[in-house]
Amino acid sequence: MAETSDGAAIPPASTEVEAAHLPRPVLVEFRDVSKRFGTHVALDHINIKLYKGEFLSLVGPSGAGKSTLIKCLTLQEWPEEGRIIVAGRDITMLRKRELPYYRRKVGFVFQDYKLLPTKTVGENVAFALEVSSVPTKEIIQRVQLMLETVGMSAKKDNFPHELSGGEQQRVAIARALVHDPKILIADEPTGNLDPVNTWEIIELLYKINKSGTMVILATHDREIVDALKKRVITVRAGQVVADQEKGTYLV
Repeated sequence: MAETSDGAAIPPASTEVEAAHLPRPVLVEFRDVSKRFGTHVALDHINIKLYKGEFLSLVGPSGAGKSTLIKCLTLQEWPEEGRIIVAGRDITMLRKRELPYYRRKVGFVFQDYKLLPTKTVGENVAFALEVSSVPTKEIIQRVQLMLETVGMSAKKDNFPHELSGGEQQRVAIARALVHDPKILIADEPTGNLDPVNTWEIIELLYKINKSGTMVILATHDREIVDALKKRVITVRAGQVVADQEKGTYLV
């Protein structure tokens, strides 16, 4: 496996047949999506297709519209124009009572982890299932599986303040995955981490993607984007200004 200038491992570029040569089902499609906040145009007629199981980086300067695009996909914000189709369904037409079920199908990882400080590692991961009324036996099984996936089984009974930043982010990823989402959004997931932990988290996201989950990585880290050699969508002033199949950081 290749290394960065400071010795951290870089996930290998994909060696499988390129998706461009195979029929790829569209999982997410933005059709002419616009969003404004007062006079500020956050998204300006966005048209993109995201494919099942792909790994893509979303880049752009601060205020470019990346966060708004993500919030529209998770329905934290609603577009004023256009449609967002996920797995064949227009999510902008969802009723309020349908939102919790939809959001469980989209995992979200934040820069600042957002773990519950009074709950253990296991309890943090289990909480997302408990509020969904999942049976206790199933919760125990899923939590164990997710902690094994992210390498945190040994610290199941630790509290967040007893963990390093990289370990906290691993727990946050386990929590995001516990509902088996089809889409995992990682919004600046390495922003608070040192280089070694940064690449460990990127390798983990790569591993998760290889299992079939679409990963959307929003980042300002040029080295990560250039090393991954995956699809890169560049947003500037609310518009998609570049969409590269094997991209580099253009901002």
